[in-house]
Amino acid sequence: MNTETGLAHSLLLLNVFDMKEVWEFYKSGVWVQSFLIVSIGVFIAVCFILYLLIITSRSRNIKKERRTIEYEIITEKIIFALIFQETTIAETKEDIDFKRLINNTLFRQVMTKSIINLHKNYEGIYAKRLEQFYKKSGLIKDSFKKLRSSKWEIKCKGITELAEMNITKVFDSIITISKAQNKTLKITALNACIKLAGVKGIVHLTEHSYPIDDWTQVNIINAFKKHDIGDTEGVEFLLESQNTTVVTLGLKLIRELKLTQKMPFVAHLSDTTPNAVLKYEAQHVLQTLRA
Repeated sequence: MNTETGLAHSLLLLNVFDMKEVWEFYKSGVWVQSFLIVSIGVFIAVCFILYLLIITSRSRNIKKERRTIEYEIITEKIIFALIFQETTIAETKEDIDFKRLINNTLFRQVMTKSIINLHKNYEGIYAKRLEQFYKKSGLIKDSFKKLRSSKWEIKCKGITELAEMNITKVFDSIITISKAQNKTLKITALNACIKLAGVKGIVHLTEHSYPIDDWTQVNIINAFKKHDIGDTEGVEFLLESQNTTVVTLGLKLIRELKLTQKMPFVAHLSDTTPNAVLKYEAQHVLQTLRA
């Protein structure tokens, strides 16, 4: 026990002695010059590295912008020939520029963007030609890859592309995605469902257990107006939901789209619902439609 006590006492004295030496060294100021030199050296090195990174990043961005402009010109030429010169898809795929660049990621992104934007402005045979080329060129695979992404913003982009090009086979997958908690992803998926299947794209909401906020409802109504959905068969099913926000959505759709043929369903809701708020909303819709 005495031995252990003596050892502890010796270590304590040694620590005190070391601290005194450190304190004397600090007070002497000898270390200041070396510290400043090292600090300045590190600062200059860090600044130089940051400068190189900024220059490299800017150079890369400038190069990408130039290539994007070049690819846009090539893409416009290829798509113009496809749409207006009645060039076949097989001939388009044999185009020298297309064959040379089709495996380039940036070129595929530029071409997909161009096709999507053009498809929004064309109908009939021109739109069909773009859809066929989108599928047969393999660009559709890029959209499917985005759809499977774990990042919601990339997933939204894939959903928008596939819906715009009327790829109906992804409808069930988008229905599943529309149940996501992310509001932007949910709205994007619901809009896509409406574009692909009209009312069928939202009938599944009758079983929706979570509240549908006002912003989502506004986007759904705007999607119906934007895509000019003519067949509204099934909207009345929303009035049968146990989710009051879904019922409210159904009433708003009937009112905003002026679906007078749905008045009997609204009247039935007004007569049978025990919810005072829904009763009032239903009566208001009836008054609006009658007016």
